Amino acid sequence: MQKYSKQTRLLLAVDCIIFGFDGDTLKILLIKRGFEPEKGNWSLMGGFVQVAESLDQAANRILKQLTGLEGVYLEQLHTFGSTKRDPIERTVSITYFALIDINKYEIQLSKDYHADWFPLKRVPKLIFDQQEMVEAAKKRIRYKAAMHPILFELLPARFTIPQLQTLYESVFNTQIDKRNFSKRVLATGLLIKLNDKDKAGSKRGAYYYQLNMQNYYAKFQAFMNFIPNPDTL
Repeated sequence: MQKYSKQTRLLLAVDCIIFGFDGDTLKILLIKRGFEPEKGNWSLMGGFVQVAESLDQAANRILKQLTGLEGVYLEQLHTFGSTKRDPIERTVSITYFALIDINKYEIQLSKDYHADWFPLKRVPKLIFDQQEMVEAAKKRIRYKAAMHPILFELLPARFTIPQLQTLYESVFNTQIDKRNFSKRVLATGLLIKLNDKDKAGSKRGAYYYQLNMQNYYAKFQAFMNFIPNPDTL
């Protein structure tokens, strides 16, 4: 088979950044790295792309192998290719990120590689340039969440407006006025009010809502400026 001559070979890897919400806290899924260098330290889900698979196939295979998760929507984020990012060999990494409801996938989660959720505000030290990867993913999510209702992907089938506000405040790392938030989110027409309440937080309780899926898809591209100027938060 003909090959490109006089070209240096390098490794191609995939790293998966999985964000989850449990109703109270925004978290990130990490594993303990199983081989040197950095064996036993906390890491994103990563591995090498095989010759016969696409990037998407590699990302899904690696995620299932290391965590047991499958059927998770993964979106390609960025390519990291610093010449010294891996101390063993020249390795270029393609990053993917996903947003999931933790409770929905809790049963799938495998402990073979010590996969565990960490609050996004208390992430342990990560290997190589993976902290940079996480920061890039957070920035992308903030940008997209200001224009589109993607954060609803993190919520259970029924949720309260206080839970939704907690989620937005966690993503944007800011405090949002409670009354103004409720008014704006209800004005989108994306929520259907249910009859029952969550009374875990107070005697008065908070009504549960569910997502109006028809409006969700119809307004996905029209959900502009829900959070103005996300880069300034």
